[in-house]
Amino acid sequence: MSKEFLYNQIANSLAGQIKSGVFKPGDRLPSVRNLCQEHGIGSNTAKRVFMELEAQSLVDTKPQSGYYVKRRSYRELPLPEVSRPTIVAREYEPNKLLSMVYSNMGRNDLTLFSIAAPSGALLPLAKLKKEIANANSSLIGGGTEYELVQGNVNLRRMVAVRSLGWGGNLSEDDIITTGGGMQALSFCLMAIGKPGDTIAIESPCYPGILQLVTSLNYKVIELPTHPVTGVEIEGLKRVIDDIDICLLIPNFNTPLGCCMPDENKKEIVSLLSRHNIPLIEDDVYGDLYFGSQRPKCCKAFDTEGNIIWCSSVSKTLAPGYRVGWIAPGKYKDEIMRMKLVHAISSTTIVQEAVANFIKTGKYESHLRQFRRTLESNCTNYIDAISEFFPKGTKISRPQGGLTMWVELDENIDTIKLYDLLIKQGISIAPGRMFSLQEQFHNCLRLCIGLPWSNDLKLKLKQIGSLASTNYVKNMR
Repeated sequence: MSKEFLYNQIANSLAGQIKSGVFKPGDRLPSVRNLCQEHGIGSNTAKRVFMELEAQSLVDTKPQSGYYVKRRSYRELPLPEVSRPTIVAREYEPNKLLSMVYSNMGRNDLTLFSIAAPSGALLPLAKLKKEIANANSSLIGGGTEYELVQGNVNLRRMVAVRSLGWGGNLSEDDIITTGGGMQALSFCLMAIGKPGDTIAIESPCYPGILQLVTSLNYKVIELPTHPVTGVEIEGLKRVIDDIDICLLIPNFNTPLGCCMPDENKKEIVSLLSRHNIPLIEDDVYGDLYFGSQRPKCCKAFDTEGNIIWCSSVSKTLAPGYRVGWIAPGKYKDEIMRMKLVHAISSTTIVQEAVANFIKTGKYESHLRQFRRTLESNCTNYIDAISEFFPKGTKISRPQGGLTMWVELDENIDTIKLYDLLIKQGISIAPGRMFSLQEQFHNCLRLCIGLPWSNDLKLKLKQIGSLASTNYVKNMR
């Protein structure tokens, strides 16, 4: 076992004990000497353990005294409520709000808490640029020729290899490449459903999914969703006879950041299989776990090809490359036809570049650093929200992913808050964007994929300060 692996293992173990409350805020941690004796490691390796914990904002160092669990107030903030959407409801599409918020995408003059995408400052831009140049040189015709309809062979092979990490055991022939995650979902929905079908989704749900399913004229049932464990299975059981398709983000969904336990995934896979209802599994955040191990996907428990697994590098590596994929299960022929009709082929150069980035180990190296940054950011956001946001604030506890869900007092209107903040150069995502029903008016989503700094902390303070004023309250 390498020393690097060992120090990560020890750090993850201590981090887990801190987060579970074994070590309380202010508790002194084992000394460097004790750590060396307990694990049979050298002092340099032990010091790396504490450096890792400091990078995650979990410990403070006191000179001549040792390492202590950081005093944080986030434990005092409760979790957001479990969502309770109505089963039968009129649809109120927040189209105007969505257009207003997403029109800010790409604006460098704003702090974009509103867009769930990694900042370029956290991405390996120089290495990606080099891979694009290499792909241009190595491909026949410099990448100007069409790919196979099924997609780049190298990329499909790398996706299949990485699937072993979550129990997928896929082969390159099991994968179809796409132009990003949303195109993957689009192909699936057009291939296996039709206008008028009913689809079950989480609530709150990613706005892009809401827009997509309504544009295809699906009827939508929003499911009760717990901020830690995801969709409530009993809620799905109640509507199982009324739905034709289910679409979920089991691993670190946006906006909540929750992760469905394996036993829940197994039960949902079994339930949908018994009723012959396909599940489209959106796994774009699965690689952004904060713990020691990547969570399994629902696809890992699929024995009948009923689960369609979709993912991409849009949230982990390069949003603008638009590289995604599908493991279509028994729906391969239908989805291949959709790709042929609507895209013919995928972009050759970027798929080859991403495939080589994965193959050479650069992707995994980037992910390790990126995950540490996101987990540290999450802790810093929680601390800032605890300090600056008004009394009664509730926050999710993301276990991975790029976003955090904040629930304010029920009298606060986060659309009004958005209007005030945008004038100060800050963009947030009001909660109303995440539902087709009249709910979440007092909630907002924050992206944690921005570089942490004192300036960012001050921006969060501005959000909290304005949320405390009468200007954002509903006077009803």
